[in-house]
Amino acid sequence: MTATQIVDLAIIGTGSGNSIPDERFDDKSIAVFEENVYGGTCLNVGCIPTKMFVYAAEVAEGARHGHRLGVNSRVDSVDWPAIVQRVFGRIDPISAGGREYREERCANITVYSAHVEFDGRDADGRYRLVTADALVLADEVVIAAGSRATVPPAISECGAPYYTNNDVMRLERLPDRLIVVGGGYIATEFAHVFGGLGSAVSIIARGPALLRKLDSDISTRFTAVAQEKEKWDVRLNTDVTNVVELDEGGIRVSLGDGTHIDGDALLVATGRRPNGDRLNLGSIGVELDDHGRVVCDPHGRTAASHVWALGDVSSPYQLKHVANHEQRVVQANLLKGWESDDLLWFDHRHVPAAVFTHPQIATVGLTEDEARDMDLDITVKVQAYGDVAYGWAMEDTTGFCKVIAERGTGRLLGCHILGPQAPTVIQPIIQAMSFGQTAHDVARGQYWIHPAMPEVLENALLGLEI
Repeated sequence: MTATQIVDLAIIGTGSGNSIPDERFDDKSIAVFEENVYGGTCLNVGCIPTKMFVYAAEVAEGARHGHRLGVNSRVDSVDWPAIVQRVFGRIDPISAGGREYREERCANITVYSAHVEFDGRDADGRYRLVTADALVLADEVVIAAGSRATVPPAISECGAPYYTNNDVMRLERLPDRLIVVGGGYIATEFAHVFGGLGSAVSIIARGPALLRKLDSDISTRFTAVAQEKEKWDVRLNTDVTNVVELDEGGIRVSLGDGTHIDGDALLVATGRRPNGDRLNLGSIGVELDDHGRVVCDPHGRTAASHVWALGDVSSPYQLKHVANHEQRVVQANLLKGWESDDLLWFDHRHVPAAVFTHPQIATVGLTEDEARDMDLDITVKVQAYGDVAYGWAMEDTTGFCKVIAERGTGRLLGCHILGPQAPTVIQPIIQAMSFGQTAHDVARGQYWIHPAMPEVLENALLGLEI
């Protein structure tokens, strides 16, 4: 028998959506739906666990190459089970604690551990939300259902085993040979993790370079560095045509160029798809765009009255800091009311991103190609890490900082960094762009600690021909 509950607010997804109900919502009855692990992608299978693995790989990489600095160090062995336990021994209790808090200590919240879909509206205009054994009628709904990994049919239909970011971090043993399909940020981060910890990594990418969506100088330099790595076998301009499980164990991946690669495990990191297509949104008149994202306005409102959307299910960025920002906007707008004339707006003007591979990458704003395609009069400066004191001390030969500004005004248009500490070094530019500071303001309006790594950014700004 289907149970029925009537609520003021329903929230689909427990990533950033889980942060919406605070004490200001205590007077509202709320239903929360989560069909996967409580807490969403970032906490369980994304940002947080991957960066814990990344740090372990960084430590191993540093020890392995200490001889460049006169430090005779090496990595004798890697205790993979201990690394996995360190990560998920911390994360799993956080997820379980988040669920327990909502289920046991929030009297106004009911958690449904099930897949949910819309089924139109009832006679009173409430939204019908249906699970396998429950019907929830909601006056207002927030869609924060996230995204999922996509797998090409050539792999999904072959019957051979493969992994995605959902489960590759819980492998029982470190594979001697890992094959990674994909050339984006997920692929390159996991290539660094497993390569740094001792696996021989092969990367298969359809395009002519890795990280092709980034600034062309970043993509070109990173691809060259990746091809030079001892444990990375980079295959470009090719597709997977078949995958078979070998009788003696492991897998064989056949490529479009007629070659094949044998490995112990296969990781598919070819992109992610928003989950809006799994919610029967057509029954309430909400559309998806050409990329499968839920269509919403800059306040988070969809075409269906009192239905909001945020995060990966509707945003093109698929970044946790963007989802958190959108959550705060939607949270405030829920309290203001659907028809309020002073709703908050999503601020997507200067969205930064980072890739925690090796070397690290950080980016914000326009690429050089994008700026030129817009017919902007730009000035560009590329500053090598090795030309500033700390980069010189590190013996860095590949890192650089690239700054793009408008000629004449000094308006900052973009910044792209490849090298150690890149996601930290770039932060002053993010702040400057957000608050309207010019290149001259940032370069000369503050002290830059000498000989800290941010001097590479300072010198890039000073080198711009404004």
